[in-house]
Amino acid sequence: MPQPVLLLGAGRRRAYDEGVLTRIASARPVLLVDAVPPAWAQPCLAGHLAADPGKGGATASAVVRFAARHRVRGVLTYSGEYAVAAARIAGQLGLPGPSLAVVTACADPPALRALLAGRAVPVGDPDDPGAPRAPGVPSRVSAETVVLDGEIRIAAITRTTLGPAPARQPLRHTVHAHDGLLHNRFLRLAVDRTVRALGADRGVLHIGLALTDRGPRVTDVAPHLPGDLISLLVRRATGVDLARAAAALATGEAADTTPTRQRTAAVQFAYPAATGRLDHLELSPDAAREPGADRMLLTRHTGSHVTAGPYATAADRLALWVAVGETPADCDDALRRMARHLSAGISPLADAANAA
Repeated sequence: MPQPVLLLGAGRRRAYDEGVLTRIASARPVLLVDAVPPAWAQPCLAGHLAADPGKGGATASAVVRFAARHRVRGVLTYSGEYAVAAARIAGQLGLPGPSLAVVTACADPPALRALLAGRAVPVGDPDDPGAPRAPGVPSRVSAETVVLDGEIRIAAITRTTLGPAPARQPLRHTVHAHDGLLHNRFLRLAVDRTVRALGADRGVLHIGLALTDRGPRVTDVAPHLPGDLISLLVRRATGVDLARAAAALATGEAADTTPTRQRTAAVQFAYPAATGRLDHLELSPDAAREPGADRMLLTRHTGSHVTAGPYATAADRLALWVAVGETPADCDDALRRMARHLSAGISPLADAANAA
């Protein structure tokens, strides 16, 4: 049996995290480091170390002691919350993976922007509403990047449609295998300079960019697998499996990033139209029969309090649905049809308080 990888944190959102864990487990046995593993994660696990990955030094010590008794091939996480801990543990065990310096820099946005700007990387502030935007195109994209021993490959471009201010939560992510930005020399130069400025030599990076009238500007870097089902979209659109690639890189192996598909995949998120108590949430079974439908899931339970779109967080999302097609227009049509199968009822905050 292949030597296992240590995974810090399974995640708490099954709709988003189960698929990534399943793909990692298909590549390597997984030993989970988590205080209490969720029930849905159990079938994917080869073992479990009961430790809170958020407790820094104490957890690192426990993991190092564990690794001294068990042969471990790599350490990884798909949670930004535990990225620093994973890098620190990998470094202490002498295992491959992003360096602690890289992960620490990415975790501090002002310091990251200062570092990149000092290395001639075009940088933008994602929270600056006055930043100039390129006309006629979405302004926020990300480059799903795989780095191995200095070789930098952009596996896919994710285009993100943002909701209204102030929250500006993602409404939709779209990955198109033939996205023209894959051949944009200014974007590729920004990604290349970002990776080299950080000194990153191995791993999967989610590099956020804003498209402006002065060209692409790097806004943020996540030195781990992207969330929000983006890894699924990349696999559906291109065949490149970022989760298996991350597992390979964490164990010192080469990652297969050869595209085997040329399609488009997109995910749409539904946010509450009002703030209050969620009284009704239903999904018609006919949604799965819509042409292009990949999956459609409810992500909240009735009786819970939800916050309206402009101020919502990812935790307020009511549902998500994924579509696959030949072109972005195909996905747009499929997502629109699937949306008709969702119904929700919310008692506004005042009404819910009176009913209580």
